[in-house]
Amino acid sequence: MTFHRVLALLAAFGLAGCSDEQAEPSAPCDEECQDATAGRALRETMKLVYNITLQGNPVGPQDETTPCPLGGQARVFGNATSNPKFGSTEVSLTYELAACHSLSRDDEPGENYDVVVSGTVTQKGTLAVQPTATTALVMQSASITLEGNVYDPPIEYSIAACVVEVGQDGNQLSGTLCGREFGVGL
Repeated sequence: MTFHRVLALLAAFGLAGCSDEQAEPSAPCDEECQDATAGRALRETMKLVYNITLQGNPVGPQDETTPCPLGGQARVFGNATSNPKFGSTEVSLTYELAACHSLSRDDEPGENYDVVVSGTVTQKGTLAVQPTATTALVMQSASITLEGNVYDPPIEYSIAACVVEVGQDGNQLSGTLCGREFGVGL
């Protein structure tokens, strides 16, 4: 086999030592990306706490406390009413999160986090229970602390005593963390 033939075969199999110019490296996760993953982490932590404490409860006044599965504690209180005709639950709830540890591992880099959340968050709006309804929520906090890692590969992330204003419209989450805007699809 001639030298040129060997070189052609190596190049065909990507073994010639040259990089593939078409392959793009993973985009770095800037501050907005990190905030989006942190916003997802906060929303999904609240959803987990709701499912552990209130899912299946009778409608009306609520007040439940639970240990978070990976450590910490959460209390949810307020009111939840059901609308079976539309397959939705109307909520006006307060979540008190005390070092509530939350973890998500996924194939998508921006869906990975390992965080501890502390603070109080109010949640008002509609939770979709059936496909005939759309989730529409407003979540606010005067002071949230979130520490840990976001993204994959993990990036250290920390916010302390931050104001949070977040809205969820269907599967879209957007708002501000510490005055910085973010948006993410759930």
